[in-house]
Amino acid sequence: MTRLHDLYEQGGQSPWVDNLKRSWLTGGHLQELIAKGVRGLTSNPTIMAKAIEEGDSYDEQFAESYTRHGNVIDAYWDLVIDDVSNALAAFRPLYDESGGGDGFVSIEVAPSLARDTAGTIEAARQLHERIDRPNLLVKIPATKEGLAAIEQMISEGRSTNVTLIFSIERYGEVIEAYLTGLERLVAGGGDPTSVASVASFFVSRVDTETDRRLEAVAEEREDAKLLLGKTAVAQARLAYELFSRRFSDERWQALAAKGARPQRPLWASTSTKNPDYPDLAYVDTLIGPSTVNTMPEQTIEAFLDHGEVGRSIDDYESAHRVIRGLEEVGVDLAEVARTLEAEGVTAFEKSFDEVTDRLEAKTARLGER
Repeated sequence: MTRLHDLYEQGGQSPWVDNLKRSWLTGGHLQELIAKGVRGLTSNPTIMAKAIEEGDSYDEQFAESYTRHGNVIDAYWDLVIDDVSNALAAFRPLYDESGGGDGFVSIEVAPSLARDTAGTIEAARQLHERIDRPNLLVKIPATKEGLAAIEQMISEGRSTNVTLIFSIERYGEVIEAYLTGLERLVAGGGDPTSVASVASFFVSRVDTETDRRLEAVAEEREDAKLLLGKTAVAQARLAYELFSRRFSDERWQALAAKGARPQRPLWASTSTKNPDYPDLAYVDTLIGPSTVNTMPEQTIEAFLDHGEVGRSIDDYESAHRVIRGLEEVGVDLAEVARTLEAEGVTAFEKSFDEVTDRLEAKTARLGER
């Protein structure tokens, strides 16, 4: 037994890994992580870009796929879907053992669709139909345009990872989309028991942006310094407070009676960006039942070494004080969320464009063979 096993058994939190690369699949490293207590996996366009760009492990398949399709985009999706499918197979025993509670692997729709509701719906359907595994979660960004796509996917019984959530207000809208989608599914005679969803609330990036703003006013407002490094955890705790309330009321109980599962909060971006903060600042502080923490491997190793297992999520009083303090010093969390959402979408688009550009360059070398 490891600390990751204790995190799940004692803390009620599922540790997932936020990375995927082919060498993990071919070399057995993913199975090692599962044995250590990792219960799921997330990926995104940036992660997949880094994996494909490292070394030559994808070259043979890319050459075959490009020759068959005649274009880079379809070949790229072949590479990604192959990795995700193999990861799904690795996690399938855990999915079955947990009764569909864990063992999930996520794949994200193309980042260019973040502002395109219809395009997101079509892309998510295609990924579900092409991969067709019960432990697949298709990632959809929680943009305004993404909300309707999330509701539609849930109403069709398609499991979804809602990503890029940066504010309590948007998280409330995500919960509403999930509940409405389930209600539509049930009203149409569908079975909600096999539908899974997580709401990926990004954490460390919130501190990065709010700390920047707090430092800008710290010379004039001494109380601003006291808030440095506290916003991200406070906001995540208030998200859990909202989760606890929304998934215990009468509306939820009616769905739960039909076998629906709660949409678990998932803490994403939990590696510490500021070296002055503890390496587990966004792990040890956010442990609670029915949550997920998806960590990069470095953070997983840190937790295995010195993580603290114990419920720490529900200090709501101090969290509300932090949010009130931000208002008093003039930090607008709504603006922070808008900034981070735009940056997140742009970063994923950039990663996607960069990897396809590099794959285009490989096609020139293929022609020289």
